[in-house]
Amino acid sequence: MTRLRDIATHVRSKNAGPFWLTVDVFLPDRASFDRAVASGLTDRAVLGTTYDVDPATVLVFPVPDLHVVKVSFPRPTTQGARDDRDMHGGQQFVPLLDLAV
Repeated sequence: MTRLRDIATHVRSKNAGPFWLTVDVFLPDRASFDRAVASGLTDRAVLGTTYDVDPATVLVFPVPDLHVVKVSFPRPTTQGARDDRDMHGGQQFVPLLDLAV
């Protein structure tokens, strides 16, 4: 089974302000982009389950000309809060790496 980690050239996450996270998935070509978009990568229900957030709050931005998919969702805790385990949001991409595509 092919996973996102097998076809993406780069996957990163970061804060989108103190209350949101964003994950960027860079793909090498249009065929890989189309394959990723057809998978759960753009399915808000799948992303909501993956990140344990309400699917209605997940935002998905496919950018076909750049072969990029951007996903944004609320942080589980406010940036810098006592319970925040990833101050910069830099490790939040990891759950997407095993997504079947």
